[in-house]
Amino acid sequence: VISLFGNAILRFALPLYLLDQTASPALVGLASALAFLPMALLSPVGGVVADRVNKRNIMAALDFGTAALIVLFSVALGRVALVPLLIAVMMLLYGIQGAYQPAVQASLPLLAEGERLLPANAVINQVSALSSLLGPAVGGLLYGGWGLRPILLVGGVCFLLSAVMELFIHIPHTPRPRAKGVLAVVIDDLRDSFRFLLHERPVLAKAVGLLCAFNLFLSALMIIGLMVIIKQTLGMSDEMYGLSQGLLAAGGLCGGVMAGVVAQKLRVGQGHPLLARCAAPLVPGGLALLLGMPRLTSFWVIAAASFAMMALSTLFSVQMLAFVQAQTPKALVGKVIACLMAVSMCAQPLGQAMYGALFEQFPGAPWAIVLGAAAVSGGIALLSRKAFHALA
Repeated sequence: VISLFGNAILRFALPLYLLDQTASPALVGLASALAFLPMALLSPVGGVVADRVNKRNIMAALDFGTAALIVLFSVALGRVALVPLLIAVMMLLYGIQGAYQPAVQASLPLLAEGERLLPANAVINQVSALSSLLGPAVGGLLYGGWGLRPILLVGGVCFLLSAVMELFIHIPHTPRPRAKGVLAVVIDDLRDSFRFLLHERPVLAKAVGLLCAFNLFLSALMIIGLMVIIKQTLGMSDEMYGLSQGLLAAGGLCGGVMAGVVAQKLRVGQGHPLLARCAAPLVPGGLALLLGMPRLTSFWVIAAASFAMMALSTLFSVQMLAFVQAQTPKALVGKVIACLMAVSMCAQPLGQAMYGALFEQFPGAPWAIVLGAAAVSGGIALLSRKAFHALA
């Protein structure tokens, strides 16, 4: 909770600070796209490390490193050109997160087996959603009242505390022999992961390809579009944007709770209707903008739609993660999940850059962008039907 809260408050504040300083959605979209690249690239490497190194040590080391990065950023702020500095820090933060998550996911099968695995994933998602709920809520108040510096202080303290606490966690670990060099081990392990995905379970690779397309049009819109619509189109305050992000995270918390409650009823073969429902809430949000509803009314319609979409997306994510963990040999879990995450995330940087450019080029028609994304995402969900049936 502490580590993810620090991550959430920084993820909220840094892109918002860039938008406030430059007033350029295209630049924010480009910065967010560049930030996602190291996350996608380092996830497979993080998976290899997670399967071979004590996972507790990985998490503690990365949290210590993040705390040090925030200190360096605080010193450089105001002394170094803002745009390249922010882009570099965001890239490093997302890269660390890309290496961190495989260690968390690879720990779960060691701590919870069989029927407990899906509820365990639900708990992890609830923790993540709770942190994401608190991060923007607190971040909006701090940023609106005192700017970026207090957020850096809170984030740095969170990572430092989390790193110290992680030193006392016990996660089972069996050292694996290594007769080759580090680079050769990484290449061999990644080859094993992709061989498993492409030859032993190729249907997983097909499903992830469809998820890439879904991320391109839906996930990227929520990262860039929500910020631009609330801050620029509706002209709302930082506190209101923080509230919208908190509601988005509350939807994730609700989805995690639902996943825990209906764990035994979820069927991965029925994933495509769930994906279609994820896209459906975009429609009322787009219509609110099209009809020119009052600003506050539009805000609440969009916030409610974001809540519903995040709840359904989290429910789907928990289901897919538990399925992959159960279908993958334990020696490959970290690497396979990292590879799947990296491939599924590849589309997000392109989508973020695309939406940043669209919102800057068509500032008077945000409704068209939102409704277009809903239509395309719904179509992708329908096309995924065969792939999900093959998983059953």
